[in-house]
Amino acid sequence: MGSSARRAAGTGAATSSLSVPEAYERYAELTRSLRAAYAQIPEGERVRLAKRTSNLFRPRARTGHVGLDVSGFDGVLSIDREARTADVLGMTTYEHLVDATLEHGLMPLVVPQLKTITLGGAVTGLGIESSSFRNGCPHESVLELDILTGDGRLVTATATNEHAALFFGFPNSYGSLGYALRIRIELEPVRPFVMLTHERHDDFTAYAARLAEVCSSRELDGDRADFVDGTVFSRTEQYLTVGTFVEAAPYTSDYTGQHIYYRSLQERRRDFLTVRDYLWRWDTDWFWCSRALGVQKPAVRRLVPKRYLRSDVYWKIVGFERQHGVVARIDRWRGKPDREVIIQDVEIPAGRAAEFLDFFETDIGISPVWVCPLRQRDPARMWDLYALDPSVTYVNFGFWSSVEQRPGDTDGDRNRLIESVVARLGGRKSLYSTAYYDQDAFWETYNGEQYAVLKKTYDGESRLADLYEKVVKQR
Repeated sequence: MGSSARRAAGTGAATSSLSVPEAYERYAELTRSLRAAYAQIPEGERVRLAKRTSNLFRPRARTGHVGLDVSGFDGVLSIDREARTADVLGMTTYEHLVDATLEHGLMPLVVPQLKTITLGGAVTGLGIESSSFRNGCPHESVLELDILTGDGRLVTATATNEHAALFFGFPNSYGSLGYALRIRIELEPVRPFVMLTHERHDDFTAYAARLAEVCSSRELDGDRADFVDGTVFSRTEQYLTVGTFVEAAPYTSDYTGQHIYYRSLQERRRDFLTVRDYLWRWDTDWFWCSRALGVQKPAVRRLVPKRYLRSDVYWKIVGFERQHGVVARIDRWRGKPDREVIIQDVEIPAGRAAEFLDFFETDIGISPVWVCPLRQRDPARMWDLYALDPSVTYVNFGFWSSVEQRPGDTDGDRNRLIESVVARLGGRKSLYSTAYYDQDAFWETYNGEQYAVLKKTYDGESRLADLYEKVVKQR
């Protein structure tokens, strides 16, 4: 492939301003240095990534684990416009990745909602967005991965080579089998603008049926459905949002400053955004979570520079509160009840989505709730640690808030209730946040038998914390 079709791109430290050969040479140097650093860690020491940012909402190990510096693995090595692929370093944020691919009129098949989610994080965890009803999750567009395994090897895993089991078991392993250093992904073409249609509903059953219908037909009132998601405000107010790529727009809205995207759903049926602003429409206000920090109040918002209206800034504030508990102490001093934090994303079969919404409105009561349909892209594949029925469309429900503890409740009771209902409805729960499963239920849900085979093969000395330890025991 000629240099006009394939060149280095991206803003990461590893590739910025480098030619393609220089970028790959730099990658090789980084890899050699990382493997050497890993080999120098004494036997018996547990290892974790030393990351400056995180989108996890569960504790990360701080003691007894050696931090492995992978900060250099940020950048896009190359983009092949004709093949529609990109070679990307594992710590590259989607913000950097999207900036690089949009220059070529391309985007990743699924772009998770927050700018600082990394490609490696979305692949070893689970990412989702409004193109997931047709493209699945980010790991489904991966062609190959270079993985630093728990036993210190660097292996290239594809769907057909000797490391195929790791390829299909890497998603949902959350760094417990190894770390993705380089990932080759598929891309798809974009148009300059996205036309949005917000359709209001006032009944859970009709809303869920309409969502399933649009995902099946891939159109809404004659307009092609390139993106589908939704927002639930209450039992009588739900919105289905369909995005359609268009070449021209009569105007474009700006939700990066004073205007708030999720409030626009209640105010207009039709809207237009640039493709970049569409991809990051949720980041400015961290969906709606910025309201807890006061920055949705007009008087406050006018004082906040636009560069600080982004999810990673809010995450740092929340992280400080979680570490120091200042607000919680003030609330206790004022006599307020303790609160249980409920931060979860769950996938429910579309046929039972209305049933879940009814339970959630009655027993949990958090609002709004994000809605995002998901269907496995290739029905012939099996992603071992997060197996979904490929013949079924699922609906992701995302809810991120806290509730007052009721008399007699203990912390975690409402989270456990949600986990039990999700299991009863045939769903799955993402593991980026706190989980309360007992060990048997956890491994039954997340294929403990296959996980044990992979753990023995690629991390036989357990240098990396296992999946249950990371997501449940470290709570």
